[in-house]
Amino acid sequence: MATGSDFALAVPSELESVLRLKTVEYFVTRRPWLDLYGVNVRPVAPFGSVSRKPYVDSAPLHRCLPDELLFEVFARMTPYDLGKAACVCRKWRYTIRNPVFWRNACLKAWQVSGVVENYKILQSKFDGSWRKMWLSRPRLRTDGLYVSRNTYIRVGVAEWKITNPVHVVCYFRYLRFFPSGRFLYKNSSQKVKDVVKCMNFRSSKADCVFGGNYTLSDDKVEAAVLYPGARPTVLRIRLRLRGTTAGANNRMDLLSLVTSGVNSSEASAYEEDILGVVEGWQDDETHNPDVPAVSHKRGMTPFVFVPFGEVETSVLNLPVEKMDYFVPG
Repeated sequence: MATGSDFALAVPSELESVLRLKTVEYFVTRRPWLDLYGVNVRPVAPFGSVSRKPYVDSAPLHRCLPDELLFEVFARMTPYDLGKAACVCRKWRYTIRNPVFWRNACLKAWQVSGVVENYKILQSKFDGSWRKMWLSRPRLRTDGLYVSRNTYIRVGVAEWKITNPVHVVCYFRYLRFFPSGRFLYKNSSQKVKDVVKCMNFRSSKADCVFGGNYTLSDDKVEAAVLYPGARPTVLRIRLRLRGTTAGANNRMDLLSLVTSGVNSSEASAYEEDILGVVEGWQDDETHNPDVPAVSHKRGMTPFVFVPFGEVETSVLNLPVEKMDYFVPG
C-alpha cells in the first residue's frame, strides 16, 4: 500500500530559502497627507460585498462612526453632496456607490414619469444602474434657480445738445422648477441674491412671481405660465436642457418665447394646468383678439443654474459697471 510519503511533493532546493521567509500580507505605503486616516493603506471592498472582511480601520473617524450610522448620514444627503463626500476617501466612495442612494434620487427627480416608467427606462437605456441614470439622463435641477441675464443698450435723451447718453439696461429671467411638474417664473431687474427670497409659492402678488406647469421629454422642456388680469395672457416657453459636464444639467437654451391671449373661460377652467390649454398651439395662435400672439426675439440669453448655496457669491450679482455682458458657457 502506498504511503503519504510516496506522494510528497519534491521542492527544488532553490525555493527552500524562499519558503522560509516570512509571508508579507501587504506593503505599507506611507503618505504624509494620509496621517489623519492612519499610515497603513488597505484596499476597501465595496459596501455589502461578500468578499468584505472585517478588520480594524486605522482611521479615527471610521473607528468612532460605524457603517450603519454612516449609511444613515449618506441617506439624508443630496446627490451633489454625495458626490463631494465620495472624494474624501475610498471607503466613503465605495459606500456612496450603493444603488439605494441613487434610486431614491432618481425616483424623486423624475416622479412625474411614474415609478413603472422609470424602471422601464432604467433597464432599457442604463443597464439597470441608477447612478448611470442620474448622470446621463437629462433632468431639471430643483436645488437652485435657473437665471438668464440679459443686457441691451438704450439711447438716452440728449440734453442741451452737448451729450448723447447711452444706457446699458440689465434684467433677469428667473425659473425655479419643482419635481411635481410645477415651476415659478419671474422677470425682474433685481439681483439673484434678492430674488431667491421670494421664489416660492408663498410669495405675495407684489413680488410678481407667477406659477405654471412644465413637461420634460428627453432634453426638451415645454413650459407655460398664465398672467392673470383683465386680459389674461399665457407665456409659452420652449427650452433645451444641457450641461457643461456629465450630470450637471446647469444650462438651458431658450428656443422660443411666445405670448398669446386666452379667453376668460380657458383662464378660469385650466388655471391649475395652463400647459394643457396651449398644448398644440401654433406660435401665431391666440384666443383673444385683444392680445395678439407675439414671438419674442430679445432677451434670449441661455439660462445658467445657480445653486441656493451660491446665490450670494454668484457673478450674476455684479452690476453692469463691473460686468456689462455675461456669456454663459
